[in-house]
Amino acid sequence: MRFPRRKFLHLAAGAAALPALRIGANPFVLVVPPSLPVKTLAEFIAYAKANAGKLYMASQGIGTTPHVCGELLKMMTGINFVHVPYKDALMPDLLAGRVQFYFSPTPQAVGYVRDGRLRALGVTSATRSPALPDIPAIAEIVPGYEANGWLGIGAPKGTSTEIIERLNTEIVALTTDPNVKARLLDLGFESMPMTPAEFGKFIAAEVEKWAKVIKFAGIKPG
Repeated sequence: MRFPRRKFLHLAAGAAALPALRIGANPFVLVVPPSLPVKTLAEFIAYAKANAGKLYMASQGIGTTPHVCGELLKMMTGINFVHVPYKDALMPDLLAGRVQFYFSPTPQAVGYVRDGRLRALGVTSATRSPALPDIPAIAEIVPGYEANGWLGIGAPKGTSTEIIERLNTEIVALTTDPNVKARLLDLGFESMPMTPAEFGKFIAAEVEKWAKVIKFAGIKPG
């Protein structure tokens, strides 16, 4: 789910593709500069409501995953903020406090959080991330919140069930190997394999979920 608006187009264009396997998910981390006077997600939500329209959220562009992570939080909590899409590096402005928050890919955030240059308030996965086990999931404060990126494999229409099942079995065996799981985690992906049927249902649910968020936010294809 790196760029949801493109993802929807790809899914629509590739509707004939058969889901074979979801390999894993990559959660994001809500981070703020230490200058923002909040230390927890609950404090952040209260502060954002008290300063409606005065906080600036950075992202890599309209419709990117960090953008819609924020829009989902807005939809579920009623906070209001100004979205600032960047074409270039956004981290200098975030570190300087010129923008107040950002949904960062986990690997990008870890170093800044550990050395105190940024404060992590919550991860976007349904449960805590192994990469940042001390950081709560946003869902602990906002029940039902989840906004992961994900990586999966599809097969051409007409591929036999036997081939899809074998593909699923072989790749699950690979991605659940401890060494591979550790490498995926280094890249920001948590190994979360699914059966072909589960993956198909997951894709349908993702399309429905993010279509609602995109409509709520008024995001238009670029």
